[in-house]
Amino acid sequence: MRRRIPRRGIAALREEMEELPFSKFIPNALTLLGLCTGATAIRFALSGHWQGAVVAIVIAAILDTLDGRIARLLGLESKFGAQLDSLADLVSFGIAPAVLVYMWTLYHGGGAGWTIALVFCACCAIRLARFNIQSEETDEDGSPAEHFTGVPAPAAACLILLPMLFSFQGPLAILRDPFVNGGWMALISLLMVSRLPTLSLKNLYVPKRLAAPVIAFAVALIFCVIVWPWATFSAALLLYTTVLPFGSRPPGPIRQSFTRPPSPPTV
Repeated sequence: MRRRIPRRGIAALREEMEELPFSKFIPNALTLLGLCTGATAIRFALSGHWQGAVVAIVIAAILDTLDGRIARLLGLESKFGAQLDSLADLVSFGIAPAVLVYMWTLYHGGGAGWTIALVFCACCAIRLARFNIQSEETDEDGSPAEHFTGVPAPAAACLILLPMLFSFQGPLAILRDPFVNGGWMALISLLMVSRLPTLSLKNLYVPKRLAAPVIAFAVALIFCVIVWPWATFSAALLLYTTVLPFGSRPPGPIRQSFTRPPSPPTV
């Protein structure tokens, strides 16, 4: 016989964690760790350690995902945490990747290259400020947003690194061309501040019938990341780029399989 997980499981976990003073600092500690990781990426960029800088930004993106999820799970969301998260994101996904691409190739473009790096940082700040306002409006309405507006900052930071990821897999002069990278960076900057609806994973969940295939896929993905890290990251970013047009309404099979069914009305 299957043992059902009690509905009060998460509530009981929250109560137990609230009794531990240090648990209240876990989300903010992860946010600060992500900030430090993003700042470390700048250090790697200034010293020419390109791969180390990319890894640092990817780790910062993972930590950015974890701190929000843990805060929601433990019921520790706060305005302070939201503001701290935005400041950390500006460093990790705005300044750090812009400095990295500039040191890698844009400096060949002189003042124009630096201007594009500044534009990316400014668009990232605008994107984060708009996200904070939309989050406050969503909290007042009580209904979670079905999609993001514009490309999220962590995704944009990874996308502008795509030519660099390709260069790790094979030398090709055009990949390091400052005009190619500058144009790509300018396009991603515009997508960040655009009104384009992009996919949000906050409302997606894994139904029990798909748990085993999803776990198997996750294990295979981790294996690919370990064996072929740059090829795997590149493929993931290319896949994300192809699904951008379906941000507001994913294809039918995906929407039906991974969209949480509406909760029954309470009496």
